[in-house]
Amino acid sequence: MSAELRLARCHLLMTVDAVGGVWSYALDLVRGLLDRAVLDHEIRVTLAVLGPRASDAQRVEASGIAGLDLIETNLPLDWLSDSEADVKRAANGIAKIAREIGADLVQLNGSPLSGVTSFSIPLIAVHHSCLATWWAAVKREPLRPDWGWRVDLVARHLATSDRVVVPSAAFGLSVTQTYGLSERPLVIHNGRSNGASIAGADRQIEALFTAGRLWDEGKGIGTLDEAAACLDVPVFAAGPTQGPNGARIKCRHLRLLGELSNEIVRAWLAGRPIFVSASLYEPFGLSVLEAAQAGCALLLSDIPTFRELWEGAAILVPPHDPVAFADAAKRLLADPALRSCLADAAQQRAKSFNLTRQARAMAELYGRVLKEKHVAPLPVSRRGARGKLTQSAGAAA
Repeated sequence: MSAELRLARCHLLMTVDAVGGVWSYALDLVRGLLDRAVLDHEIRVTLAVLGPRASDAQRVEASGIAGLDLIETNLPLDWLSDSEADVKRAANGIAKIAREIGADLVQLNGSPLSGVTSFSIPLIAVHHSCLATWWAAVKREPLRPDWGWRVDLVARHLATSDRVVVPSAAFGLSVTQTYGLSERPLVIHNGRSNGASIAGADRQIEALFTAGRLWDEGKGIGTLDEAAACLDVPVFAAGPTQGPNGARIKCRHLRLLGELSNEIVRAWLAGRPIFVSASLYEPFGLSVLEAAQAGCALLLSDIPTFRELWEGAAILVPPHDPVAFADAAKRLLADPALRSCLADAAQQRAKSFNLTRQARAMAELYGRVLKEKHVAPLPVSRRGARGKLTQSAGAAA
């Protein structure tokens, strides 16, 4: 039986967290996988939420996707856990859910669960980020000794997964070097759904805009705050300033907008402000892609990922340098032709990071893994209604 036929009746269990960009990644991928105009197959997806519960807005977003089951597991999220025992409890819980729903395949989005429990079905690890690579890029010093168990956990996870996928080659190289992998992970670039941006407004906002987890030190928000003090136009920042891990940031010059819905962020981007990111660590950067789709000129830190994805379609400046960011912003504000040219280039580049291509690449990977493992998927489970939000006590197997 071909890989395509095997995939035709696949029930996929996918993990997700509701804290950051993995949520957007997962829901967009599900949209692509369930789009019969993109992939001619019968696939059912169950999305299992680890860590903090999804917000009301997130639940509404998920419920709007026909064919998706969302489970609030109440299981720990690895990077908010204090011990390997917590991660093992999450791994056992996900393995139990996989058995109960009759899943054919598991996709772990970031959570390093493969090395601490046994999964009876093939497992794909999509590695979005990790402490060791974040620490190397942001802190640029040896990792705290008491966090060594986290690095070991990820190393075992990567080694025991049937496939490892990363969203950029630059991040894949970092992962390979950090964990001593024998071969580099498979690169499948992220995409965003067509609804990720709305039609551009006639006016163009004379401002800078950024969005993301502002509390995350890796986002370089301190650099942007200093740069904002040197500019005559406002620099707006959307996103939380305090994280679930207790991290927080205070800004003196940025215009903080708080945590905005996707629709409101899209409305901001439709005004085509200059989109700015001073990130020190970015395995991909979905917010940059959204801004490019909307036709914003991009002003980004010169880090390997942004160089790989956006060189020639953005102004790249040294990270940690607020003066360089301010000078580049002034240049764009003073030169409408340059700003328009870069906006067009970014919008064109964004077309290569599309959801159709991503969904097809992931579906082909599912089929290859199932074929290699000689797994004949079970008939699609009929338990529960499609799109149903369910609860799980998160009990270990």
